[in-house]
Amino acid sequence: MLERGVIGVSTANRREWLEKALSERALGLVALVVVFFAVIVWPFPSPLGVVLGGMLVGGRIALIALGFALVYRASRVVNFAQGDLGQVPATLVVLLVISAGWSYWLALGIGVVASLALGGLVEVLIIRRFFRAPRLILTVATIGLAQVLTGLALFIPNLFNTSALASRLEPPFTVHIDFGGVVFNANDLLTMIIVPIAFISLALFLQRSSSGIAIRGAAERADRASMLGIPVKRLSTIVWALASLLAFLAMFLRAGAVGLPIGSVLGPTFFLQALAAAVIGRFERFPTIALAAIALGVVDQAMTFQPGNRPAYNDLMLFGVVLLGLLLTGRAAKGRAGSEASTWQAAREVRPIPRELVNLPEIRIGRWVLGLGLIGFVLSLPAWLSVSRLDLATVIVISAIVALSLVVLTGWAGQVSLGQMALAGIGAAVGGAMTAVHGLDLLLALLGGGIAGAIIAVIIGYPAIRRGGLTLAVSTLAFALVTWSFILNQEFLGNWLPSGRIETPQFLWGAIDISTDTRIFYLCIGVLALALLAVRGLRASRTGRVLIAIRENDRAVRSYGVSAVRTTLAGFAVSGFLAAVAGVLLVHQQHGLDVTNFAPSESIQAFSMVVIGGLGSISGAILGAIYVRGAAWLLPAEWQFLATGAGLLLVLLILPGGLGAALADIRDGVLRAIARRRNIIVPSLLADRRVEELVPIKIDASAIEGIGDSA
Repeated sequence: MLERGVIGVSTANRREWLEKALSERALGLVALVVVFFAVIVWPFPSPLGVVLGGMLVGGRIALIALGFALVYRASRVVNFAQGDLGQVPATLVVLLVISAGWSYWLALGIGVVASLALGGLVEVLIIRRFFRAPRLILTVATIGLAQVLTGLALFIPNLFNTSALASRLEPPFTVHIDFGGVVFNANDLLTMIIVPIAFISLALFLQRSSSGIAIRGAAERADRASMLGIPVKRLSTIVWALASLLAFLAMFLRAGAVGLPIGSVLGPTFFLQALAAAVIGRFERFPTIALAAIALGVVDQAMTFQPGNRPAYNDLMLFGVVLLGLLLTGRAAKGRAGSEASTWQAAREVRPIPRELVNLPEIRIGRWVLGLGLIGFVLSLPAWLSVSRLDLATVIVISAIVALSLVVLTGWAGQVSLGQMALAGIGAAVGGAMTAVHGLDLLLALLGGGIAGAIIAVIIGYPAIRRGGLTLAVSTLAFALVTWSFILNQEFLGNWLPSGRIETPQFLWGAIDISTDTRIFYLCIGVLALALLAVRGLRASRTGRVLIAIRENDRAVRSYGVSAVRTTLAGFAVSGFLAAVAGVLLVHQQHGLDVTNFAPSESIQAFSMVVIGGLGSISGAILGAIYVRGAAWLLPAEWQFLATGAGLLLVLLILPGGLGAALADIRDGVLRAIARRRNIIVPSLLADRRVEELVPIKIDASAIEGIGDSA
């Protein structure tokens, strides 16, 4: 009889297929460190104190990166809420010490317990509901979770009657150590102690404990782990609790060093540093991830130490590291990536009115009445909206164009982009320069900006297509950061960017006057209408049908001799063109290039629009833009994040088709009522209804008589 451990799994079997989970070649680790420091650190000579300070920064980064790896190994998803899991308990601890006057150590203990509880609750209440969902859907759910957690972190100060959003936590004792020209304090000493303890504890837990060994095994072969009786769901809860604890320790230590970055979804730079380290380690190799994070911290501090350096250079370096990491990891994980990026169950498209009903008088009259009523309502908005509300309506229209671009890229092509507003920023920069600097017509600026966005989208998309999985989500997030901090920064590319106020340009060489806010609103409505027609035409074309087929099963498409890469790149180009055109409209509507409009958080908001509205729904893109931008206008900051994040999660949980599908369901209900009244049977309206009664099948015995004998 096999000897069994605590969790009921054969010890012999465990050692056969589990022991290799964390194995790492020492030579590879040494080579990684030597090459990394030789290529990147050597050009930036720094005192030993700066190097040590960078190692401390890298240690905090490593805690977040290891949390990435834990969740990825257990769930096969990139957890975009990893940093935010630690932000909530860290905010609580900081305010308990600063505002409530609690003991530092008592608050720290409460933070540890709160982080473990938060991670467990998140897994049980949210993540577990996506246990059998495609990994791509779960990844999107973590984006909504990040927004909800950020909203909670913003809400916590209200409990203490304070509005402090970035407080530095003072240590409980005083230490000053001068090393290598840098003075280290008690917070640095705590980092030196806590980070190694966390590393060692995690390694011992994964290698020595029954639960840790089971976690490693479930990550290697989840199906076999379930067959062996390993409680995969319970282990997932443990993983999320540990990931939350690691995130809390990182944010807690960061609060002592530089304060908490509260109020920014994902915390772009810090988040991307951890993500880059995880990418270098392929989200699985823990020692490589830890060393890469420490190396990135050293490089960051070494670059910061150099005279004339700017933070944007660090972001540019990170972008390069992420891209190289994604490309150099090769395609070894391509097969596994296919399962991670499985089909979009949420990409439900709105079906047209059935042919049996489309020519009925009440249907035709109803369509005309609704269409004309909607057009009349939209065109009358400037007459009764104030100037500020008209600006909001214009921004909603522009945002709807961005959402349409994501319908093409994410809803139809199945590619997750978290940098769509960066493409809009490229269009804004090019289009604004064409009118403000070169005096060209706005029509040419729209075309020029759109073409620039299409080219950039194809350049970014091509490596992501070749690599597969969630590569595009990671690379576009990195691109969003570098666009926000470097490409659109007047300090670096000021000669190529429009500066100051951008006056309203000519449109169609003066044939159409767009000098007022009302006329700009009508112009944006016209561009949105053209975009709707173009997207509908694309969906009805062969290219649109192939995009959907690639999303569902790219291998089957390739077996028919269709170039999946070429077709997907066409989707990238259309998506980039639309996003960039929206950017051109925005920069002229705002009369200036405001880089905050194209921050990474804005790209997250744009992605939320299309998920809430409906990934495959054209009308849902407009509804999602109204929901997200309306929430941003009407609600305070903390409620904005809660509204968009909770809305995204609710859509994925209970309304996978989004608001567009909900609207279509209402329409179908009306159509069913009309069909019943006219006694018309419409199969397409009945196909989705559950049949509660089992209908017996009558088999003619004479028809199958003799089959067995003839065989």
